[in-house]
Amino acid sequence: MDPKAVKTDLVLILDFGSQYTHLITRRIRSLNVFSLCISGTSPLETITKLKPRVVILSGGPHSVHTPESPGFPDGFIEWAESNGVFVLGICYGFQLLVHRLGGEVKVGLKQEYGKMEIHVENACGLFGWKNVGSKQFVWMSHGDEAAKLPNGFEVVARSDQGSVAAIQNPSKKFYGLQYHPEVTHTPEGMETLRYFFFEICKVTAGWKMENVLDEEIRVIKDTVGPQEHVICALSGGVDSTVAATIIHKAIGDRLHCVFVDNGLLRYKERERVMETFEKDLHLPVTCIDASDQFLKALKGVTDPEMKRKIIGKEFICIFDSFAQDLELKLGIKPSYLVQGTLYPDVIESCPPPGSGRNHSHTIKSHHNVGGLPKDMKLKLIEPLKLLFKDEVRQLGRIMDVPEGFLKRHPFPGPGLAVRVLGDVTEDNALDILRQVDEIFIRSIKDAGLYDSIWQAFAVFLPIKSVGVQGDKRTHSHVVAIRAVTSQDGMTADWYNFEYKFLADLSTKICNSVPGVNRVVQDITSKPPSTIEWE
Repeated sequence: MDPKAVKTDLVLILDFGSQYTHLITRRIRSLNVFSLCISGTSPLETITKLKPRVVILSGGPHSVHTPESPGFPDGFIEWAESNGVFVLGICYGFQLLVHRLGGEVKVGLKQEYGKMEIHVENACGLFGWKNVGSKQFVWMSHGDEAAKLPNGFEVVARSDQGSVAAIQNPSKKFYGLQYHPEVTHTPEGMETLRYFFFEICKVTAGWKMENVLDEEIRVIKDTVGPQEHVICALSGGVDSTVAATIIHKAIGDRLHCVFVDNGLLRYKERERVMETFEKDLHLPVTCIDASDQFLKALKGVTDPEMKRKIIGKEFICIFDSFAQDLELKLGIKPSYLVQGTLYPDVIESCPPPGSGRNHSHTIKSHHNVGGLPKDMKLKLIEPLKLLFKDEVRQLGRIMDVPEGFLKRHPFPGPGLAVRVLGDVTEDNALDILRQVDEIFIRSIKDAGLYDSIWQAFAVFLPIKSVGVQGDKRTHSHVVAIRAVTSQDGMTADWYNFEYKFLADLSTKICNSVPGVNRVVQDITSKPPSTIEWE
């Protein structure tokens, strides 16, 4: 999908490492405005080519006073002014704007973290919909503060402690908020963003999934030649299935789907998925059993990142082999490989800016992003790589993908390899985990909770504990259960089950799965943890 072809003004976010940066992206898209996030230290050419209507400078864990602190490229200010581009600095981005335009940022006498109250001093511009003296609670997270504003700027709001909370220079179209309007802890934050985009910036809203579908089909037709064939890696999940359905609409029977049983699937996943592909989705799918190949390559491997790399490499080897077989059959060598990579996959696999590696750290390499070999023979098509999970589901509904399939919880590309902590080939870990996971998911569905949970799964832990089963002492495995609520997987909170559900589940697992005598629950949010255990 070409961002410049979307029927809306682009809001471009320059990421300086805030944990909330990608929440800004989601909030803006919820206003039917297309937003895109790139590294804050991207070259000026990269920024200008996208032709944004608005640029947002994100927050981040840095101080403008440190030598290694990230910043926008030289020439950015001049380009924004000469092209009438609106600029909004948030938190660190606010301080960066003040600092680079000749103002003064210093360590605050009273640092502000968490919920704070601010009051409006100037009922125009950013707060043109408010009255002077109006108050609201906002979410602050800063130690530095603006001590002196650049020429032409005015204070729009202050905190109750007296620090500058909002500034503006309407003639230059530069604005700044010291707080985070994108988080739910700032109750009026969305109203502020809505007013800023539509009343101040006059942004045109046109971000619709129907437009995305039409544009993506056009891009695919333009990319794939009339005689070229495409291979699609189907995992059985929502992402790859929606991606395959789009490609099928674009090029028809020149799409060849392949489903690989890598030995790391859930309980009866292969049979269930193949039935859905054939009966409901009518996609042409070849099933390849490569269980032995994957498990042999993974034997003895315990590092989760290494597992992902190995699995990515084995997948590509299989796809290359499949392509060769197709070439013999068709007389034409397939040119492309389709994958259901999502925007969060790209975000988490790329190191964004401030630590020497750019602002945020690589959280994990996704097998379809960070695990691809450099010498891969097939060219990639990733029709969903600018979309979040809920947007992919919307796209699937437009294409009449069955609702029950769209509501399936996400399943990681590396499968159970990242849910077995340790060597997947030892201690009958995979079989035990499949049984536990099946009981857990079935119990959730029977209780009518499945659609209220974003993702639920079981984890095989690399420890054993003492138990008593059948009046005998046991030394058996410990398994964990995890269920989270989320909008897009970028942040998540743990699901609070009723005690009776947990008690019944624990009893059911320990009585039904040989080798398990203890069940624990993960009650950690993301952040600080990730959703998967790895």
